[in-house]
Amino acid sequence: MTRAAVARALVNHPSILLADEPTGNLDSKTGQAILSLLRQINREDHCTVVMVTHSQEAASYGDHTIFGRDGRIEKIARRGEQPGEVRP
Repeated sequence: MTRAAVARALVNHPSILLADEPTGNLDSKTGQAILSLLRQINREDHCTVVMVTHSQEAASYGDHTIFGRDGRIEKIARRGEQPGEVRP
């Protein structure tokens, strides 16, 4: 995901932004910039950012982290809390 892709996604001021592996093919400096930009969009524009990632670093930018395995939600954690198991 590049800044241009983020700009295109935001042109209509969506209330939700879906980001699939936004740092996947980026160098670490650019990846950090994109994650910071997504956080800024969330804070300043009140846009919910739903990010799918395998990166623990990228996941750490979120206020909530949902852990999935085999198509099911396994755990949910809020920033600063230990993940809790989801009961069926």
